[in-house]
Amino acid sequence: MCNNHKNITTTSVLSVPSAKAPFEKTTIKRRELRPHDILIDIKFSGICHSDIHNALGEWGGGIFPMVPGHEIAGVVEAVGTEVTKYVVGDRVGVGCFVDSCGKCEYCLSGEEQYCTKGVINTYNSLDYDGNPTYGGYSQKIVVTEGFVVRIPDSLDIAVASPLLCAGITTFSPLKHWKAGPGKKVAIVGMGGLGHVAIQFAHAMGAEVTVLSRSNNKQEEALECGADHYFATSDPTTFTELAGRFDLILNTVSANLDVDAYLSLLRIDGTLVNVGAPAEPDKYHVFSLIMGRRSIAGSHVGGIRETQEMLDFAAEHGIAPIIEVIRADQVDEAYERVLRSDVRYRFVIDISTL
Repeated sequence: MCNNHKNITTTSVLSVPSAKAPFEKTTIKRRELRPHDILIDIKFSGICHSDIHNALGEWGGGIFPMVPGHEIAGVVEAVGTEVTKYVVGDRVGVGCFVDSCGKCEYCLSGEEQYCTKGVINTYNSLDYDGNPTYGGYSQKIVVTEGFVVRIPDSLDIAVASPLLCAGITTFSPLKHWKAGPGKKVAIVGMGGLGHVAIQFAHAMGAEVTVLSRSNNKQEEALECGADHYFATSDPTTFTELAGRFDLILNTVSANLDVDAYLSLLRIDGTLVNVGAPAEPDKYHVFSLIMGRRSIAGSHVGGIRETQEMLDFAAEHGIAPIIEVIRADQVDEAYERVLRSDVRYRFVIDISTL
């Protein structure tokens, strides 16, 4: 524990010693607080599908032992001598990254996720001093104040946790491609990302359609704010919806029939990918040419936009549907995510660690 905020903090964590290994409870040392650092007492940490890809070594370049977690919600425990934005006791969050150069055009415009020097991820990354970063499956974390966001009082702190990744991953492209009144938006997938995207698109004023493999999530999609729901396993869906949408947000990690989905776009429509399948997608270029359509991707959002997203969620009552689990249930939770057996995001109660 940290008796003086200048001391190095030893903290309990859940880590995987190697790819595909089960989780172990171990300890790590967090760095001594620098003048602009904040020590956060983590209360909840969400499980993202990317945690699983990394822990299994599926994306390569894994740094082991690994402490995953980039959906971090907690309370400020101590602050460095020059911190001005937060005080002890504030409810705060940390998302997908914890540092950037702060000098390039993208950092200066508030889009640190595209830092030209390379953004420092919350875990499975090397900081600019060459030290590995460790994530939120942990009791404590030290983060520079510029990469910490404030959790509004009206947001339940456990529910806020998945917004730090799932929330900003969907809010950012919906805002960028101007989802709003008069726009027809389709959300592909009714899962951890999709059910949050529906809520944001609805709150922005768009007409929202959900495209999911079967009809078994229709009621929940409508409760989240969808106006329409179609099963993509029904071949008539693609005929009925041809040329309808201004924007399609693809939240699934499986390969799709890209040409079929492009056919659902209006002239100048865009298919935006935030799900990342392991294998490359294929499409015919005429699916783009004949409708002046676009395929795009989006990578979370910057710190300023993440704060905007949290404030928007609080204002509009947007809340991920979560299942809170104990620290000793994480291995089981990973297996359940791979079976799509979760409604819709797991969140670890760090007090059980």
